[in-house]
Amino acid sequence: MKRLTNQQRLLGGAAAAVIIVGGFGALSMTRNPEAAPQAAADAEEEHGAGEALEMDAARIQAAGIILAPVGSGSLSAEIVAQGTVVGTPQGEAVLAARADGVITAVSLRLGESVRAGQTVALIESREASSIAAERATAQARLTAARQALAREQRLFDSQITARQDLEASQTVMAEAEAEARRTSSAAAAARVSGDGRSTGVVSPISGRVTVSNATAEPPATSRTEESAQAPEPMAMAQTPFSAAETRMHEAMAAAAGADAAESWARKMIPHHQGALDMSQVVLRETQDADIRRMAQKTVEMQTGDIAELRRWLETRVGAAAPGGGGEPPFAPAEARMMDAMMTAAGANTDQTWASKMIAHHQGALDMSEVVLRESQDPGIRRMAQKTIDMQTADIGELRAWLQAHPANPG
Repeated sequence: MKRLTNQQRLLGGAAAAVIIVGGFGALSMTRNPEAAPQAAADAEEEHGAGEALEMDAARIQAAGIILAPVGSGSLSAEIVAQGTVVGTPQGEAVLAARADGVITAVSLRLGESVRAGQTVALIESREASSIAAERATAQARLTAARQALAREQRLFDSQITARQDLEASQTVMAEAEAEARRTSSAAAAARVSGDGRSTGVVSPISGRVTVSNATAEPPATSRTEESAQAPEPMAMAQTPFSAAETRMHEAMAAAAGADAAESWARKMIPHHQGALDMSQVVLRETQDADIRRMAQKTVEMQTGDIAELRRWLETRVGAAAPGGGGEPPFAPAEARMMDAMMTAAGANTDQTWASKMIAHHQGALDMSEVVLRESQDPGIRRMAQKTIDMQTADIGELRAWLQAHPANPG
């Protein structure tokens, strides 16, 4: 028998530690599945209350223990940790338009701060018009395909037409949906405006404007119509609400349904969410008691309206995913609202929120009037009329506040 000395036990312990920690390295501990239980039993019988465990070479081999000398070395492992990727202080991003055209609006001046995702300029472009036209055409074809499919379904259910006619209509419908999604995604990627005339230039990083070689010019159509005095270029002020506005406009443009009622419901959800998000922004920044009261009321009422719209969608048309593109009946109202919100600004955050909310609520009024003309669904008509009544009152309250605070400091 071989008795291990204290020094050997220490070295053996260190070797065992290396084997365990470096389990992914070259060293490993293996065990013979048949011999290991017997070796363990023998060790238990012979191991008493002493401090040493006697093992000869045969028992060490039977137990599957590998001895290795202790030496200096290093262990390498991958450590997964949370972090934030940021650009270097000297990092720069050169912004260029995705399409040729005339710059009609520049929202930032030299030295002003910019946030990632913020639109810094608008360019009137033929390419934007082409993308918008493709989107509108695709949506019109989708509407026609839905109507044709509904007609074929009725004929098939009445045993008037064959199944292949229904299946052909289903194929046309699927193709129209795919094309509508493609054109909607293309318009969103190009930041095409609601009226289809302009495309946006967006900053990919946050920072400050260090060089500005862009100059805004009035649209060509405006110059010909008013040759005596060129109109002022559209000013899109930098505000804390820009990110919420962008999310709202893109989500509304992508939302559509099988008919005017469903489309209105799907568009009103991101519309209300936009008001909710912008109101939460002003609640964090304002000290004005009236603004806080109106913003809190907006959050509470829009949250309830969103829940009511979702319940209607679940019970009436199911939880199907929305289609792509802007629904034609609502496109003019959406375009007017987006343009009005982009140009709305004030001397401070409170005034800017109030101005943007007026344009926002007016958009809801216009779209609700459209759906009242287009739909006979009693649930939709009730919600649309409630929207008109409430948002009309909110617009009056906001205008009264603006008149009472023409230069209220933020």
